[in-house]
Amino acid sequence: MIELQHLTKRYDATVAVDDLSFKVEPGHVTGFLGPNGAGKSTTLRLILGLDAPTSGQALVDGRRYASLRKPMFEVGALLDASAVHGGRSAFNHLLCLAATNGIGATRVAEVLELVGLASVARKRVAGFSLGMKQRLGIAAALLGDPGVLLFDEPVNGLDPDGVRWIRDLMRSLAAEGRTVLLSSHLMSEMALTAERIVILGRGRLVAHSTVNELTARYPSLEDAYMALTASSVQFGAAR
Repeated sequence: MIELQHLTKRYDATVAVDDLSFKVEPGHVTGFLGPNGAGKSTTLRLILGLDAPTSGQALVDGRRYASLRKPMFEVGALLDASAVHGGRSAFNHLLCLAATNGIGATRVAEVLELVGLASVARKRVAGFSLGMKQRLGIAAALLGDPGVLLFDEPVNGLDPDGVRWIRDLMRSLAAEGRTVLLSSHLMSEMALTAERIVILGRGRLVAHSTVNELTARYPSLEDAYMALTASSVQFGAAR
């Protein structure tokens, strides 16, 4: 489970995340939505200990990420698919990551097979398409077989078959009892993939609901998103 408790992050006069509190429960794909600048990426970085909060805390199964002795066994994340060394092969890239947590080459081969990159495992990452890099980033997130997974826009660069594969993978991971937090700007895809939705606006929590509850109140998930984020902009202007 992921739990945010009054999480706040300020950069000088800018409030990127504003007193944010919510839980992401296991067993579901939770969609993480919000306009550009809403604070989604900052929130993910705070959960992963890449940024320090100004106040409040982000917990993974009751602990801060920085306190995890072998974090890959607890949490897997894909934030930036392009953050790879282009001169390394896919296999060696993952093997270097795996070694930091005592994970062996057998598991590296397994995750490359799982994400459909086994045939290019020995090729340099510099020659990979964005979609292939997304798959490699997902493989890295799965190395330690963690119970908590965070993905930031994982369908970028994927063809329709790849998008369907991501959808099926996310849902299967959640069905295994994992906690899956999925950031995406594709409303139609989120409606097919996620069961629960968290929406941010100007760094604040706008909605935390199920997809069924939102689509019962609005014609579609996209309509719900547009209405709720519009209200958050008006609230921000009033403040």
